[in-house]
Amino acid sequence: MKIVDFSNEVDSSSPAPGGGSVSALVSNIGISLGRMMGNLSFGKKKYESLDENIKEEFKNRFEKLGYIRNTLLELVDKDTESFSEVMKAFKLPRETDEEKKIRKEEIKKATIKSIDVPFETAKLSLEGLKLMEYFVDYGNQNAITDLGVGNLLLYSGLEGAVLNVKVNLCGLDDKDFVENKNRECEEILNEGKEIKDRVLRKIYEKLN
Repeated sequence: MKIVDFSNEVDSSSPAPGGGSVSALVSNIGISLGRMMGNLSFGKKKYESLDENIKEEFKNRFEKLGYIRNTLLELVDKDTESFSEVMKAFKLPRETDEEKKIRKEEIKKATIKSIDVPFETAKLSLEGLKLMEYFVDYGNQNAITDLGVGNLLLYSGLEGAVLNVKVNLCGLDDKDFVENKNRECEEILNEGKEIKDRVLRKIYEKLN
């Protein structure tokens, strides 16, 4: 879809694409801004004067961010698809005991998938935050605020994805699975917030 078409689809009575897809897209754009800073750094005098080890690390992170960016774009659609599978499972017949059993299993399978997709978005967003932090000190400083916006978007995508994980966990009765996934989500949230806040502090210090 074009941006305007995607925006219009979200702004409709259709429940998908929803928060999970938007979270993946937001993180994708956040990484794009970080990589923009990288693209604006390569070949510049200040960047080329850096130590070779720093330049190699910068380039490695830039390339890893490219892989994550592409994966997040795929997750935009996968999140919508997983939601559709849940809805399909709920519409299965439930007249007989056998049908009820099959329906319950299909709902569980579809729900777990609908948890896996945003959880992957959250993990990739955290990885993106970790990789992009390095750019604050070594990237083109003329794009420092673009990096800041990218940092904010990545964290927003991360937390949005966690919200989608949590709402889908409400539909499961597997206590251990739910507790473990909630714990993992809290760890991702806390680490992501620390990085986001640290990067913003550095950026504001440079701006002041």
